[in-house]
Amino acid sequence: PASSPVLGGRGRAAAGGSSPPGHAFRRVTLTKPTFCHYCTDFIWGLAGYQCEVCNFMSHEKCLKNVKIPCSCIAPSLVRVPVAHCFGPPGHYKRKFCTVCRKSLESPAFRCEVCELHVHTDCILFACSDCRQCHQDGHLDHDTYHHHWREGNLSSSARCEFCKKTCGSSEVLSGMRCEWCGILAHAACYVIVTPECTFGRLRNMILPPNCVQLFSRNFSKLHCFRISENLQTESDEDDDVDGSTQGSTKDIQISTDSSKQTLKIFDGNDAVKRNQFRLISVPRIAKNEEVVEAALRAYYINDDQQEYELQTFTQQVLLSDDVVNRNDAAEDSNLGSVFRESVPEAWIIRAKPKEEEVIRIYPAWLKVGMAYVSLRVNKDSTVQTVIKEVLPLLGRQTECLQNFKLVEVLMGSKQVQRMVLDNQELILNRLKDIRKTSIRQMNQTRFYIVENSKSIVQVNLFVGGLPPQLSPEEYTNILKEELAIKTNVVSVSHVYQAQGAVVLQISCFSEAERIYMLVKDTVVNDKPLNAVVIPAVTASKIPQNCCPLLVFVNPKSGGLKGRDLLYSFRKLLNPHQVFELTNGGPLPGFHTFSKVPSFRVLVCGGDGTVGWVLGALEEIRHKLVCSEPSVAILPLGTGNDLGRVLRWGAGYSGEDPYSILVSVDEADDVLMDRWTILLDAEEPAEGAENGIAEPEPPKIVQMNNYCGLGIDAELSLDFHHAREEEPGKFNSRFHNKGVYVKVGLQKISHTRNLHKDIKLQVDQHEVELPSIEGLIFINIPSWGSGADLWGSESDNRFEKPRIDDGLLEVVGVTGVVHMGQVQGGFRSGIRIAQGSYFRVTLLKPIPVQVDGEPWIQAPGQIIISAAGPKVHMLKKSKQKQKK
Repeated sequence: PASSPVLGGRGRAAAGGSSPPGHAFRRVTLTKPTFCHYCTDFIWGLAGYQCEVCNFMSHEKCLKNVKIPCSCIAPSLVRVPVAHCFGPPGHYKRKFCTVCRKSLESPAFRCEVCELHVHTDCILFACSDCRQCHQDGHLDHDTYHHHWREGNLSSSARCEFCKKTCGSSEVLSGMRCEWCGILAHAACYVIVTPECTFGRLRNMILPPNCVQLFSRNFSKLHCFRISENLQTESDEDDDVDGSTQGSTKDIQISTDSSKQTLKIFDGNDAVKRNQFRLISVPRIAKNEEVVEAALRAYYINDDQQEYELQTFTQQVLLSDDVVNRNDAAEDSNLGSVFRESVPEAWIIRAKPKEEEVIRIYPAWLKVGMAYVSLRVNKDSTVQTVIKEVLPLLGRQTECLQNFKLVEVLMGSKQVQRMVLDNQELILNRLKDIRKTSIRQMNQTRFYIVENSKSIVQVNLFVGGLPPQLSPEEYTNILKEELAIKTNVVSVSHVYQAQGAVVLQISCFSEAERIYMLVKDTVVNDKPLNAVVIPAVTASKIPQNCCPLLVFVNPKSGGLKGRDLLYSFRKLLNPHQVFELTNGGPLPGFHTFSKVPSFRVLVCGGDGTVGWVLGALEEIRHKLVCSEPSVAILPLGTGNDLGRVLRWGAGYSGEDPYSILVSVDEADDVLMDRWTILLDAEEPAEGAENGIAEPEPPKIVQMNNYCGLGIDAELSLDFHHAREEEPGKFNSRFHNKGVYVKVGLQKISHTRNLHKDIKLQVDQHEVELPSIEGLIFINIPSWGSGADLWGSESDNRFEKPRIDDGLLEVVGVTGVVHMGQVQGGFRSGIRIAQGSYFRVTLLKPIPVQVDGEPWIQAPGQIIISAAGPKVHMLKKSKQKQKK
């Protein structure tokens, strides 16, 4: 096999046919246990076959079956280039780099939208083949194909077709569709029908062809509203020295005297950034061998005859005009690269050509071919290229002026488009790109595009403005603070109660300027926030599809929100997943305002659920689906509402996929909500000179319970402790420990709460027993799952339900009594049941509503039923597993 053209020493395998696509396999001697990347079996014996470019390892018997393309030709196989969305670098155990196929030991990157993992120094060579989650204004197709991603499956993963294990923890192997989650072997995935139906979750996924987002100037993190607070300045650092550090890991500086380590730059851009790759070659290597090693280091599979090396001296680094210094460089015909004094750095250059063959992709024209190849010479201009391409696409009758040639650079972090001038010489353009970077040439494509009057429309949600102003007043504030240009910016929606507006911007650079400026703008001592939001075309959503709107509070409970955000973005369309610390629930509801039917999943504690339900109540009249059902994934400490609706005591790492399936199968139930009016008759404490106006009445919404006295006092102390040291409150166990400690400190105190308050239920005065805490409960769970009302039957009261329009009033005699209720030994003292309550406070008393505590000044508290009941989702009882 060593002498055969496909497998031989430097004979490169041709793409296509039965030969491995793009790989350069070479027989290697194995020095440690090795597994085949094709069949995942152990390679017995001392010899295996390894691709010199991407490190694909294979048995000899598997070679002829390899279908996975080499990293060097992967960019040329992408149908629609979509850049990746890399979060901050992190440590990913037992994962493999998609580019060089080696394990990720050092900090590495992962895409927040698809399952791509790459080393820091491989990120430049990652193929821009992320999931296409929205249309970008000029693209319109309704059938979706599987989006395959190789490897990093769990070792128990099973192939959909042969039912055998297809995952491996030893190598990058097995394929997974990023949309429907179907798993297959590298051998089996090619026989799968290409159309993807989005799998089990298809009724919950927001279909990508319904979502439109003009995203040209925004980074992927902005488009998917991924918060950058964890995002250090890693992007810049990586670009500067990422590839320098990373590539050293592969080539330990050789102590072998017969080998030499060289720095290779791939063009002027790399020289400016001092970004090189290291290669190790024998000292007696011929020029062409070094050229080939340099091309492989940059994942380029062109013929080495078309490239040459030029010496790189220290003065070159100081000079801007790199090219002229090097033009008179090295005579490439000399036999060996190395003579007595070997320069340690080289630049690899493409030799000038008289003519070349380029590929022209027919962009989004409805044509039955992937691309056309065209020969260009030194006289070919962009115009002549368009003229020659149109007949090949069957468009010869059309006017040349209707088309333009677009150069697309498929960078892994951003896909950049540039319209070429009609008179530009194509050959010069190619020469300039190669001079900048030969790797960049490998990632550049030319598209022929029809001139269409594409209307640019960027939607920007701006929150944090003063509430209750008119649209004109909001426009004036934005003119004053952000200097908006009203000819390209208009206010399309106003949310007065929340102090938020949605801007429609018809110019990319203006949208970007406003977005960046909002982050540093403060109005009335409140910072503004801006969120890029997509437009959802409701008419394209299939009949039976009920997309899920997901809200995650990454700060709730045990800080598990970050992992859940990643999981839900991966399982669904990232445009339906919203982070609540980034603008609150309103951007999500606005995005879904035209969707005819949707459900909501709130991941957070009871406070978060209340926040989302409150926002839904305020904006309901502006939604087409005014009563979406709400499911809960409890992340908080108490999670009483989550317990009542069977979602559990708290999230403990269950598979996010099975959570989504449970939401899909959940039952719709109704729940009462209550409005609490707090009207203080005396000024708050700490008023200046003792003369102050009383506080204006305050209105809060209640879902679970409202406590006065000892219950609220413990909540308040816990709240203060958490504010002082938030870093310590990252586990439920610790949080509950703090509650117990706070409670023990209060045991000896006595408060005669019944003397300090008066209670009226449904217009009747109610005499209070001797108690220290009074609690109004809407749901049969209090203080992390305790049954405060008790289960025994009682002739005086009806059996409590969450949708009966009644609240239960219960008293507790102190901390010890509360502890006994928590332990299940006692229940509270039943006092009353009703639908309208008036409480008169005779002195300042701690009050808490759904876990949010404060001290309430003397005055009136009125509790009455809020508007319509809300639709909640109750987890259906687990079916018996067969």
